[in-house]
Amino acid sequence: MTAPQALTDLRQRLDDRTAVIGIIGLGYVGLPLALRFSELGHAVIGFDVDTAKIAELNADRGFRRYVGKTREEVRFASAFEATDDFARSAGCDALIICVPTPLGRFHDPDIGYILDAARRIRPHLRAGQVVALESTTYPGTTEDDMLPEMARDDLVVGEDIFVVYSPEREDPGNASFGIRQIPKVVSGVTQNCLAAAQALYGGAVDTLVPVASTRVAEMTKLLENIHRAVNIGLVNEMKTLADRMGIDIFDVIRAAATKPFGFTAFYPGPGVGGHCIPVDPFYLTWKAREYGLHTRFIELAGEINRYMPDFIVEKLMDALNGHRKALNGSRVLVLGAAFKKNIDDIRESPSLMVMDGIAKRGGVLSYADPFVPRLVLADGTRLESVVADEATVAAQDAVIIATDHDAFDYEMIARVAPLIVDTRGRYPASDPKVTRA
Repeated sequence: MTAPQALTDLRQRLDDRTAVIGIIGLGYVGLPLALRFSELGHAVIGFDVDTAKIAELNADRGFRRYVGKTREEVRFASAFEATDDFARSAGCDALIICVPTPLGRFHDPDIGYILDAARRIRPHLRAGQVVALESTTYPGTTEDDMLPEMARDDLVVGEDIFVVYSPEREDPGNASFGIRQIPKVVSGVTQNCLAAAQALYGGAVDTLVPVASTRVAEMTKLLENIHRAVNIGLVNEMKTLADRMGIDIFDVIRAAATKPFGFTAFYPGPGVGGHCIPVDPFYLTWKAREYGLHTRFIELAGEINRYMPDFIVEKLMDALNGHRKALNGSRVLVLGAAFKKNIDDIRESPSLMVMDGIAKRGGVLSYADPFVPRLVLADGTRLESVVADEATVAAQDAVIIATDHDAFDYEMIARVAPLIVDTRGRYPASDPKVTRA
């Protein structure tokens, strides 16, 4: 089959890097993607509805990001502009949608941001454009939900315009794997759309993984995150059992990880956070009901992971009781508010849930996080990060290692803290000050 002229022209613009790339949603997925296409020499237009973010990006012509243990200032290598004027999308050859997909009040999927983006670009679509969705969602979203919102009678999908799905695999703070190094799953509504996806991402990513349909690609992203959620749920449940049996679960995992086949190490913690692990499994459990199925295994893992912050608070109360103290009135310092180490992302962070539990029980709460200067608890309480120096740590009744940022002085904490509740396995369980949680 001969490629339509619109696809041939699009390929040429992408190959010679004269194509203008539009990124819709300038968050933890969209900004690194914009930077990558800028590095390749493409002009990039970033679209967002947050006017403050737009102003900041245009003023600095760059942004800050965490890579490994450092926070880097990055600048766009080629022309970049952020805007909330979606009429500018007409000037883009590619439009990549990277908007949030949160859960609703009753844990039902909320794809409203995807549909809103589709509606905003619809009047400005033209022949020769490729529209790519990267947001995590349930199978069928691209073709059954997004495509009808952007469909135009004068533009034939696969001939004039190309619609693709390619799930993001961003890992904030990972210094080893950036966009270029992470294999990218690509799919299209038609074969020509798949060819457009390969042309779009082929120059930006070393390895492409084409799949048979957008539904396969959508399900692939969910499987990746459900795999992690279920295994984290399993090891968290094992942690509670090991705790009852007086066994250090971290010793068990380290020993099991020496097996060179058939075992992958997952580690327990205070719960799961970020956008992916606490949210994505519910996109599939919700969709499964349409097919008359109840995904009990996935939902059980979610229940276990959601219980972990309560387990941490219970262990804190037990540890304080051992020192003849009640949680009510005790000074408790929580180390780490972000959902993972060395980043500033607090979305769905279990650390915040631990803090909520301490505050509800009358604990005198403070937190330290060099990446999160301030936060708001569920009850509206506003907190500012303190410095975890020797005087501050020594003044506490208990210190909780909730997120083990490398910036913390663990040797000093072990020396001066009267009581440590360790959720990350930073200290040996044999230390009389340490309570595993």
